[in-house]
Amino acid sequence: MLTLFVAGGLGWIFAQSVDGPGRQLDLSQPLTVAWRYDSNLTMNLTPAFDKERVYLPLAGGTIVSLKAENGQLNWRSEMGGELSAAPAADDLRVYVASETLKTASSARQATGALRALGREGGVTQWMRTLAMPLRGALTLSDGRLFAASDDGKVYAFAANTGELTWTYDYGHPFKAQPVVTEGFVYVGSEDGNVLSLDANSGKPGWRFKTKGPVRGPVAHHRGVIFFGSGDAYVYAVNAQTGKLLWRKRTGAAVQAVVQPGEDLLAASLDNFVYKFSLTGARLWKRQLPGRISSQPLLAGDGVLFTPLSSTIGVVLEMRDGRQVNSLPVGEEITTSASSIAVGDTVLLTSEHGLLAFRTPRAVPPAQKE
Repeated sequence: MLTLFVAGGLGWIFAQSVDGPGRQLDLSQPLTVAWRYDSNLTMNLTPAFDKERVYLPLAGGTIVSLKAENGQLNWRSEMGGELSAAPAADDLRVYVASETLKTASSARQATGALRALGREGGVTQWMRTLAMPLRGALTLSDGRLFAASDDGKVYAFAANTGELTWTYDYGHPFKAQPVVTEGFVYVGSEDGNVLSLDANSGKPGWRFKTKGPVRGPVAHHRGVIFFGSGDAYVYAVNAQTGKLLWRKRTGAAVQAVVQPGEDLLAASLDNFVYKFSLTGARLWKRQLPGRISSQPLLAGDGVLFTPLSSTIGVVLEMRDGRQVNSLPVGEEITTSASSIAVGDTVLLTSEHGLLAFRTPRAVPPAQKE
């Protein structure tokens, strides 16, 4: 049975333990640096991961596979050009989007590419060329790979072969991650629309218009789609009809909207996190030490934010928004790559590499002779 591990694939990032009940991640507990992978080539792209590995995108068209337990390098694959969208992974392959930079002599050539790399060695298993690069992030769902591009197309590929299942040409650029749930694909566009497409055929359903670009993934709960826009509003829309249920204003553009349980969190570029009920009532707002453009990481009752220009990741308690922990990065956070978790390890991208945080583990007692 193929297992999918997609960071943010449903519009938020949840931490899951894969090593049993003794290794649960609790963001409110002390977290210290367990290991680091040094590199000056990190990007604004969230790493992909599976149950024991993390796949870090680097500048120059490179991706590295690391063991989440200790940071040991498994392999390094260089594709050339630049990576253009956050990768995705399952238990067989890593899926990577890249672009070739245009020159005067190659102005009419295809500049996008999508590859599947083998999990064990990073060798290319299949590749598809595209007219324009994919943007945002790749999404895996039910054996298919969904993505959106610079030239306004939404794609669905067979994950095992790369065969194109369908394409929908919208005509306006995308920089958001498609979200697939209950048979539909939802994706925001640079012209301020959120589109609903049939996941099996690509047939368009409804389209909802806002007044700013929609760059974050949507959240879905009980037939309602929640998302933020560059117009500084948070929206709740009926997932079947596209009818507006409510909208609430924040202080600036909203790119991260997550739905933990029966509440909604929205991170705004005014440095504030807002908590709403699912009916739109504002429950609290908390200021963080920088703008929030990445998706937060949820684990238990805590949520981790990585504010830009700050030197710490901030953990808030979801019930009342009070700060319950911090993760010192040691330098100013300059990337909008989201934090992820593999088992009890939190992985945070910095300007100079990848940091792995973990609650210190008890040392087992010495065995008696």
